[in-house]
Amino acid sequence: MTIRPRITSVGLVMPPRPVEFEYPAHIDRASIDALPGKPGVYLFRNRHGAPIYIGKSVNIRTRVLSHLRTAEEAAMLQQVRSVDYVRMAGEIGALLLESKLIKQWQPAFNVLLRDVGQMFSIRMDAGGLPQVAGSADPEFSGACLHGLFVSRSAAEQGLRALVRQHGLCPVLTGLEVATRKRACFAHQIGQCRGACIGLESRQAHQARLLRALEQLQASVWPYPGPIGIVEQEDGLRQVHVIDHWSYIDSLQGRRTGFRRSTRMEIDIDVYKILARPLAEGELQIVPLAPRQAKRARAA
Repeated sequence: MTIRPRITSVGLVMPPRPVEFEYPAHIDRASIDALPGKPGVYLFRNRHGAPIYIGKSVNIRTRVLSHLRTAEEAAMLQQVRSVDYVRMAGEIGALLLESKLIKQWQPAFNVLLRDVGQMFSIRMDAGGLPQVAGSADPEFSGACLHGLFVSRSAAEQGLRALVRQHGLCPVLTGLEVATRKRACFAHQIGQCRGACIGLESRQAHQARLLRALEQLQASVWPYPGPIGIVEQEDGLRQVHVIDHWSYIDSLQGRRTGFRRSTRMEIDIDVYKILARPLAEGELQIVPLAPRQAKRARAA
């Protein structure tokens, strides 16, 4: 690179020479040199080989070098002894694997992403009332769920909106305390058909409630079974297996067999990564036949 002088009112001024970057001597240089300029996940490992930071990038090498040049990360870098990586075929796979590995290893410097968040949904209790349930509840996975929400308050608002939209009774849906011999406030303003005072039978009201909840049920998992999301880049083809917003595995090439967990837990991070691009048709999807899924469960 040519360093060009500039002339100012005080005479000829030579710009400072660029400082040549020096790799940290305590980090294995061979592990840095091996990093590809491709998408994937990288792991900073300490002297025991344990990951202390996990990240993702569409260009692993460039991203890792940017860490090494960041003064604010000096405390973390002092503990790093080597850098490892997992090559992925695209950004979606890198995001999914990063989230999975952070939950698995709980690295000390991934403070913001290592906590497992909850998803919330609406389910019917034993008494026939809709209740907000969190994914931490033991019954969550096996329950018939209606809608997915990222917070309890969002689920409560969603239930109230459903009640208003379908003219349901807040009293009979548990949202309002019954007042003896008086109609609910929603009926007084024309938003309830009067099931609370006998103008609509409770059976008819319950049937309408169930039909309204069915409209939300598809969003819990809008596919008949597990799906594969295909990514390809520079000769690498991967199929990311997703089931009920849970990331199962990334299969290489044309493989379709996978090992499926006996209990599928909805992962809020997987939902956040995939919900919008799936809804907008941005991803290439291949359905996994029930026969393939059955064989995988038996493995």
